[in-house]
Amino acid sequence: MSEEIKDVNAKIDSMEAAAKKYASKDTVISIGGYEFTPAKLMVAFTLASSLLGGLYGAFEVYKDYQGMKKKIAEYISPDLSEFDKRLAVIEENSSKTTDYTRDIKTDLKADIRRNETVTEQIERAVKQTQRETDQDLKLLSKNVEQAIQRNRDEMDKLKRDTDNKIEKLNSSVDSKIQKAIDNPLAGK
Repeated sequence: MSEEIKDVNAKIDSMEAAAKKYASKDTVISIGGYEFTPAKLMVAFTLASSLLGGLYGAFEVYKDYQGMKKKIAEYISPDLSEFDKRLAVIEENSSKTTDYTRDIKTDLKADIRRNETVTEQIERAVKQTQRETDQDLKLLSKNVEQAIQRNRDEMDKLKRDTDNKIEKLNSSVDSKIQKAIDNPLAGK
C-alpha cells in the first residue's frame, strides 16, 4: 500500500511540474520552428476551429442548394383543370344564389309593405269603429238617462196624483163618517 501512495504522489508531482511548465506566462512551446505561448495557441486553435466550422456550414448550405436546385428542375406543376372546373361551378352557383337571394329579399320587402298597408287599414277601421261605438254608447247612455228621468218624473207625478186621490178619498170618507156619526137617525 505504501508503494501505491508513492506512485500517486509521484504522479501528482509530475502533473504539478507539467502545469508549471505549460501553464505559466513564461512558457514557450516550439512547433515546427515557431515559438508559441499557451495564449497564442488557444487563439490559433479558436481561429482554426471557427474557420473549419464556417467551411462545414458553407458546405452544408451548398449541398442543400444543390438538392433544392435539382428538385426545382424536376418540378412538374399539378393539373388544376378539375379544380378550375369546380371553381367555375361554384362561381356560377354563387351567382344564382345571389340572384335568388335578391329575389327573395325583394319579395319579402313587398310582402312586408302589403302587411303594413293592411295593418294600417285595420288600425284605421278599428279606431273608426271605436269612435262610433263610443259615440253610440254616449248617445245610448244619454237616452237611458233621459228615459230614467222621464220614468222618475212620471212616477213622481203618479205618486202625487195617487197621494192627492187618496187624500181626497180619505177626506170624503172622513166627511161621510162624520156625517154618519152626526146623523141622529143613524143610530136607530
